[in-house]
Amino acid sequence: MKYSKTIPMTHSGTEHRKNVLKNIHERMFLEFKKGQMGYATIAIIGQSCLGSAAAMVLLMGTLDTVVQMTLLFFVTIFCMAFNGAVLAQLKPLTTFNLLVMSVLFNSAVILFHIL
Repeated sequence: MKYSKTIPMTHSGTEHRKNVLKNIHERMFLEFKKGQMGYATIAIIGQSCLGSAAAMVLLMGTLDTVVQMTLLFFVTIFCMAFNGAVLAQLKPLTTFNLLVMSVLFNSAVILFHIL
């Protein structure tokens, strides 16, 4: 390659744009990490209330019992996983991702039963 006649290419103009959701996730995570103890405390309260509402909506619904109990199991597991992650003082990224998964799943269950 020392005596090659090819023109070297620069990659300065090929920066890839980050996915919008990934960018939002990163910004929210950095804020969560900055004040983890305060945010985790508030998140436990809010996420537990959301999980309780999801469980109530599920039990008031008219789904088949097996489906209802399976969804109730997952609502409970997601809520307990986040609460356990906070109590066990897991890494901030793990705790934050469990919070996001729990909130999204519980919100989806509530929205599914409302609509």
